[in-house]
Parts: sequence; structure tokens; C-alpha cells
Amino acid sequence: MSDGFELKYTIRGNGKPILVIGSSVYYPRLFSDHLYKKFQFIFLDHRGFAKPTRALKPEDYTLDKVINDIETARRCLHLDTFIILGHSGHAFMALEYAKQFPGYVEKVVLLNSAPTNSQERQRQSFSFFYETASPERKDRFEKEIALLENDIKREPDRRFVHMCIRMGAQSFYDYTYDAAYMWNDVHTNMPIIDYLWGEAFGKMDLIQSLGDVDKPVFIGLGRSDYLVAPVSLWDRVDDSYTNVKKVVFEHSGHNPMFEEPHYFDQTLTEWINKNH
Repeated sequence: MSDGFELKYTIRGNGKPILVIGSSVYYPRLFSDHLYKKFQFIFLDHRGFAKPTRALKPEDYTLDKVINDIETARRCLHLDTFIILGHSGHAFMALEYAKQFPGYVEKVVLLNSAPTNSQERQRQSFSFFYETASPERKDRFEKEIALLENDIKREPDRRFVHMCIRMGAQSFYDYTYDAAYMWNDVHTNMPIIDYLWGEAFGKMDLIQSLGDVDKPVFIGLGRSDYLVAPVSLWDRVDDSYTNVKKVVFEHSGHNPMFEEPHYFDQTLTEWINKNH
């Protein structure tokens, strides 16, 4: 329990601990059993995915509250040092925690995020999709996104989930893939998610924040990840960032751990086991 939120967690595997920030229900479905034989994955809810025991207040939405929740969980789980992993919007949380609590973080893994979630960047990603995606992919996207309004009318509290499902043609290398099952039983607190994704992450710049973190950082990107496209947004992170390893997964969209599990597992494992 943290500040009236029940933060659930799921533990898979044994070995060096990797704390994955996000949903303890959703994220275990993305990583392979092969990785669980090498590391201990701890999937932790943040308050955007946790059921609150009280009414939400605006002060519940702040990123600092989320970072403090992670620290509360670290103490409860008796983690002395660990690798922190953030995928998509959770990359902002992972890097911010590493900035605020560097003593406990051994390494940082940032997957499938743009450097910022500003409105301008989102427009750029959308333009890139329409300029470069195949006609079949765009056609699939248009057909799916047309159904979103009814989804939201039916279940307004699951707006985030329905949006993620309907944007599959921007999310997966195989643009026909139906990932709806991955979101079963995932609870969302929309006011918190709206604030974090819509406001907090829009004011942040992960490349700027990298300058404040001297830990080894792994940045994983999917070539066909149109949600946060293009991968060239990360071109500023070049060889001068000696602590950063950047990998582009050529046959992946938004979820390389799921779409290219063998190459992802091999690449991440080698990086984790390397003495930096």
C-alpha cells in the first residue's frame, strides 16, 4: 500500500532483479520465459494501474508521487540494487527514478519511447506514419480507429486500453496482430494516465535527462513502432554518450521483447552481463 493505492506486483524468474514499471498484469505477457531463467523480473503497478482505496485528488497525479511509490515498493521488496526498466511512457518514470535515487539503480533500460511526449512530437509521429507506412497498414489503421469511439462510449474507464488495442496497426510489425487479450483484467485510472501521458511526459525530454544519469543505459527501439516514430528522434544520442547502448529492432513495432524475443533476449542479456 502506498498513499491509498494498492500497488500489486508479479515476480517471475530468479537472478539479478529487474524492476519493470507499469502494469503487473499486462507486462508479464510481453517477455519470454527464456529471460525468466536468467533474471528475476518484478512487474510493479504504478498508481495509473492500481485500484485506489479512496477518491482521486489532483495531487495524486504527479510524477513525483509515482517515483515515491516506486521507492516505497523498493523498500518493501528489500531491493538493494536493481535494474530498472520502463517501456513506452514508463521510460519517463524509470529514468526519473534513476535520477532521483541513483544509489539503488545499477542500470536503466528504456524501451520504445520517444524522447518527449509533446503534442508537437505526437503530430510528427502521425505525419511520419502517413508518409511512410504501407497502404495496407494505413488502411488497417483507419478501419480499426473508426471503431474506437464506440469502444469508449461503451467503456469510458478503459479508454486507454481501447486506444492501445485499436492502434495495433501503428504498434506491431505484423500490423494485423490482435493484441486485445494482452489487456484483459488491466485496471486503469484514467485521470492519472491522462495527466502523466498528456502533461507530465509532454514537458520532459529523455535525451536531456540522460545527461543527469551516469548509469549504463540501454535504449531499445522498433523500426516499425509508429506510435513513437521515427527512430531518428534518437539520433542526438551518438557515440559521445559512452554509457548508452542504442539498439534498433528491425522486425519490431512497439514491443520488440514480444515480436523479436530471441534477438531481444540475447541483446539485453549480453548488455546486462557486460561489465561497464
